[in-house]
Parts: sequence; C-alpha cells; structure tokens
Amino acid sequence: MVWRLAADIVLVLHLLFILFAVFGGLAAFWRRGVIWFHLPAMAWAALVMLNGWFCPLTPLEVHLRQIAGDAGYQGSFIAHYLLPLIYPPGLTRGVQVLLGTAVATFNLVVYGALLYRAWRRRHPTLY
Repeated sequence: MVWRLAADIVLVLHLLFILFAVFGGLAAFWRRGVIWFHLPAMAWAALVMLNGWFCPLTPLEVHLRQIAGDAGYQGSFIAHYLLPLIYPPGLTRGVQVLLGTAVATFNLVVYGALLYRAWRRRHPTLY
C-alpha cells in the first residue's frame, strides 16, 4: 500500500512538472521570479522530448509499482485517469519531436510577450 501510494505521488509530481514545463511561463506574468525555475524546467522537458530520453521520474515510478507488486498501472484512480496524459498512446519519435518543438515555441511566444510588455513599460512615450 505504501509503495503504491509513493508511485501515485511520483505520477502526480510528474504530471505537475509537465504542466509547469509547458505552462509555467504564463506564471511569469504574475511573478517574475518564476522565470528562473521555469526556464530550466522547460529546457529539460524539451530536451527529453526532442532526444527521446526518459525522465528519471518514469523509472522511479515503475520501480515503486513493481515493489508494490503491481503488474502495470491498473487499479487506482490516478493510474487510470492521469497515466494516459503523461504516457499517451501512439507516442512515437515524431510525436515526441513535435511535442518538444510545441513546448519550446509556445514558451518563446510567452516570453516574447513578457519582454514586449516590459519594453512598453520602459518606453511609454513611443505609443
């Protein structure tokens, strides 16, 4: 029971990291300090996807599930509903590259908007 709970916690942390890597740049509109945490997270997520690497959280979760005696990801609410979001079916190398590129592009747009907003605040007389 404890190992299964630990695996579920790792799965939730994995999902939260993915969400932060993808959308964390938006939090910089609220708190600028988030940028220093988001940029490395986004870079890591993009590198993992573009290079086809495994995130270290994946083998940790699998190991914890094996210790718990699980054959797979069946049996819990978290595994049933969150697992397909983190490990979608049909995840090919091409899809990984597309996702990595999409994450990087989305965040480039977000940071471009942040830079533009900061520039406009410093140069209000130009408009």
